Amino acid sequence: MILYFSATGNTEYIAGKIAEYIGDDTLNLLERIKAGDFSEIHSDRPFVICSPIHVCEMPIFFADYIKRVKLTGNPDVYFVFTSGGYAGVASSIARRIVRSKGMNYMGRAEFTMPRNYPVSRHYPLLGEEECRRRVEESQKRIPEIAGCIKDGKWLQARHVTFFEKIITYPFTPLWAKFKHTAKPFYATDKCIGCGKCERLCPVNSITMVDNRPRWADKCAHCMSCIGNCPVGAIGYGDVVEPGERYRFEKNH
Repeated sequence: MILYFSATGNTEYIAGKIAEYIGDDTLNLLERIKAGDFSEIHSDRPFVICSPIHVCEMPIFFADYIKRVKLTGNPDVYFVFTSGGYAGVASSIARRIVRSKGMNYMGRAEFTMPRNYPVSRHYPLLGEEECRRRVEESQKRIPEIAGCIKDGKWLQARHVTFFEKIITYPFTPLWAKFKHTAKPFYATDKCIGCGKCERLCPVNSITMVDNRPRWADKCAHCMSCIGNCPVGAIGYGDVVEPGERYRFEKNH
C-alpha cells in the first residue's frame, strides 16, 4: 500500500504513478493526520511512504504520524521523497523510524519536483519551462523506481554524510519553531468562504470565522492553503500578494 501526504500535488502525483505501475492502492493520510487517527493500517504488500520535504527532512507532523501509526502485515517499508532539489537527512530519519517499529527499511528514492514555496524570497517559484522539465525527468524515473519496489529490491539513493546530519538535525526544529509562523497569512475580499483551506490544513491551524480563514500560531508551512485557494485570495505578509500559486494539477 502506498501512503502519502501532499500539500500541492507533487507527492500525490508521484504516489499515484507508482501505484499505477505496480498495481497497488494509495491512501491519502491527510484526514487521519488531522484527526490524530493512529489506528491500524494493514497491507499484505510492502508499504511505500511518500512524503514531501520541508527544510531538508520530512515535515515534522508527518514524521510524527508515521512514528505513531500502527502498520501491520508486510514488514517491508520503502520511502519516496519529493523536493525542490535536496532531500537532506530525510532518509536517515526514515530509517530510524522504520527500525523503531520493528520493520524492514528498504531504502528510498528522491524526485526533484517544481517548488511550491513562495513565502521565502530565497526560493522563488520556477518558470513554466523548468517546472515541465522537472516533471518530465521524474516521469522517466518512475518505471525504474516502481520496478524495484515491485520486485522487492533495495532502493539506493545518495549517501547522507555525517556533516549533513550534525548540521541539519538541530537546524530544522529551530527553523520550524521560529520561521514557520502563520501570523503573516491573510485573505482578501476575494475570499468566497469555501473553507477549502481549513479542510486541507494538516495541522488544523485554520478555522473559518465569519466565512473568512483565520490562522492560529502553529503552522507547517506546507503551502496547502495558499496553493489550493480556488480564487487566489491568500497572501503572506509583504512577501506574497494574493494570486494564483503552484498546484500540480493546474500547472501540468
